[in-house]
Amino acid sequence: MASILETELYPPIKAFLTAQGYEVKAEVGAADVVACRGGEDPVIVELKTGFTLGLFHQAIARQAITDAVYVAVPRMAGRRFQQALKNNLKLARRLGLGLITVRLSDELVEVHLDPGPFSPRKSKPRKDRLLREFARRVGDPNTGGSTRVRLVTAYRQDALRCATHLNANGPSRGAEVARATGVAQATRLLADDHYGWFERVERGVYALTPKGTAALPASAKNAR
Repeated sequence: MASILETELYPPIKAFLTAQGYEVKAEVGAADVVACRGGEDPVIVELKTGFTLGLFHQAIARQAITDAVYVAVPRMAGRRFQQALKNNLKLARRLGLGLITVRLSDELVEVHLDPGPFSPRKSKPRKDRLLREFARRVGDPNTGGSTRVRLVTAYRQDALRCATHLNANGPSRGAEVARATGVAQATRLLADDHYGWFERVERGVYALTPKGTAALPASAKNAR
């Protein structure tokens, strides 16, 4: 498949803007495309063959000239492009930029987003979940930037406290585990058995599974 050139985007974008009454010229100063109509502020379009950080850097620089700045890329087929479009729409919206795609097979120009001010909408439930996890987590057991490693959450810390108690004391009632460990939701945690560490041996009584024993740190395994 032949490589796409930025210059292939220009004719359909020029035709699209011309049809709206703009006079359009290419490569004016540092801008790829400049469109003017009457006494309005100019419209600037920056062209790239795909979404890149450099494209957004260029567009942000053009905002020193006008608020009407767009980025334009070829529209591709497939799920990967759809996801890239979705992600970069969010970025463009946050930066106050417009976003255009061009389907080169038929020169269809689609404006997905017009430039405009953006004020992020805060999510109180997400904020509350973040702060609850922060407050419940004991110490700082993870390393910032970690990937492909199991993270220690407050839930996992609670589960480990319950597992340590069962390892040391044998099968126990959920209420007993809650009192001994300080994990208020111990009974629910044992019943849910998210990690496969616990098994119910009779109504309300739980024991540690071999998988739960294996998950304990060495110091806890030797406590019994």
